[in-house]
Amino acid sequence: MTSEEMVSRLLYRDGLMLVIDKPAGLAVHQGPPNSKDRSRECLQDHFDALRFGLPRPPSLGHRLDRDTSGCLVLGRHRKALAQLGKLFKNGAIGKTYWAVVEGAPATDEGEIDLPLGRLDETRGWWMKHDPDGQPAVTRWKVMGRASGMTWLALEPLTGRTHQLRVHCAEMGWPILGDPIYGTAPRSGGPVLQLHAREITVPLYKNREPINVTAPVPVHLRERLMLCGWQGEITAQ
Repeated sequence: MTSEEMVSRLLYRDGLMLVIDKPAGLAVHQGPPNSKDRSRECLQDHFDALRFGLPRPPSLGHRLDRDTSGCLVLGRHRKALAQLGKLFKNGAIGKTYWAVVEGAPATDEGEIDLPLGRLDETRGWWMKHDPDGQPAVTRWKVMGRASGMTWLALEPLTGRTHQLRVHCAEMGWPILGDPIYGTAPRSGGPVLQLHAREITVPLYKNREPINVTAPVPVHLRERLMLCGWQGEITAQ
């Protein structure tokens, strides 16, 4: 990724925060020492292009999975990162994801309340439903349906690792392209059909929350259209 490409992914910028459109297939940061992700390119490698006059590049305000695309929040300096960290920890930041899942929910909306825990200490970040695990709640709504698949809007009310992927799988409608919790092959299958569509950040006390929307990436468009998506509405 060139500096120009990194800058072209900027969705929002002010003195405290940036929001960028993360591409699918690129980890946000390097993996732990001795892991295969340690030597691979990651998004963080290119943050220097986003300094915009500040002495240091921005840092991650939160995380997205390697194969998830869409809105990613960055803090521009330490004070901003601390403020964003509190907002994320307190659940004050609104997040809406779009997903295409296998199968069809029986109703048009609902809430999933399934605690999550580590699947296996040797499996890193892999998770499972665990009654004794950390609380995890996801609100969901059907946006459209097609033969064998459904377009969902997902709102994680908590921020657990792989929460949306595990919750959808546990409900019997795994996210398309998920090789860990779904039916996708390890390689050669579709890209994970999960996109961080919108984020709402109440960053300033006396101003409206900042609302940012990420455009739908190419790898989601075909299936979304089959489910009834009409395409992006552009301003006249």
